[in-house]
Amino acid sequence: MPQIIPIRDLKNASAISRMCHESNEPIYITKNGYGDMVIMSMKIYEENLFMQSVYNRLTESEADVAVGQTKNAKESLKHLREKHNV
Repeated sequence: MPQIIPIRDLKNASAISRMCHESNEPIYITKNGYGDMVIMSMKIYEENLFMQSVYNRLTESEADVAVGQTKNAKESLKHLREKHNV
């Protein structure tokens, strides 16, 4: 379940930091009852960036397959082995 805290609670930075590191989800900050910011630990942020990169590459790959922009796997591996003397 997402954590939602008012902006005034940011005064206690060490408690907020602890919350970020204990949670695998972002913490939503509200201002005057409305969403204002989102914070999370660096670890979770980097994991999210990595996964977004993976999803973007998969989407690009699926688009290549859809238009027939593919290569034969056996021929590609043979070419790489020859190129790198493996």
